[in-house]
Amino acid sequence: MRKYQNLTVSLALCAALASTARAASIETMRWHRRILLVASPDPRDPKVSLQRRILATWKSQAADRDLSLVEVSGAHVLGTSDEARSLRQRYRLSSDVFEVLLIGKDGHVALRSANPMSAETLQGTIDAMPMRKAGKR
Repeated sequence: MRKYQNLTVSLALCAALASTARAASIETMRWHRRILLVASPDPRDPKVSLQRRILATWKSQAADRDLSLVEVSGAHVLGTSDEARSLRQRYRLSSDVFEVLLIGKDGHVALRSANPMSAETLQGTIDAMPMRKAGKR
């Protein structure tokens, strides 16, 4: 039962983070949102689940930092109107392995990892970004 509750919380978080970007392309979100792009060959990948759990514990902080979640699993995409093939090509993502990217509001890839990013890593990186520092003044 607890396993299903965690899954429900994780899916609700993903929907909440992705809902702000549902109809928008990543290019449209530029200058407005930071993107956490999670790519995997399979949405049931344990690393995807772990990244979702990390974000679930960091929900309000993610919202405060204008972070949107985009997931690319196989040919399926959540959180943006972009197509999987286009995203994989643009960000040089393999279709065979898990990868997560933190994309700044200016469109640059600030972090790239083959493992889920911790809340501490996300917070430290985002808080050090020039646009975040300017917004906190």
